[in-house]
Amino acid sequence: MEANGQYSKTLKDIPQMDLYISMGCNVSCPFIGKEFDDNWKLEDPTGKSDEEFRKVIKQIETNIIELKNTLK
Repeated sequence: MEANGQYSKTLKDIPQMDLYISMGCNVSCPFIGKEFDDNWKLEDPTGKSDEEFRKVIKQIETNIIELKNTLK
C-alpha cells in the first residue's frame, strides 16, 4: 500500500465526514470527536496469509457497496 502512496494518517489529517465506520479488528480506535456510525467487526489480518488479507479486502468492498446502496 505504501508503494501506492498510502500511509497512516493522524486524526488532524482526516477531513470532516458524514459517516464514520470502525473496521473493528479487535483494536481500540481513538476517539474521533463522536461515536462511530457503524462497526464492521472485521478480523485483523496482520501476520496472516495474503489470502486472509484478500478476504478482508473483499469484505470491505462488499460493505462499501452495501453502504452505498443504503444511502441512495
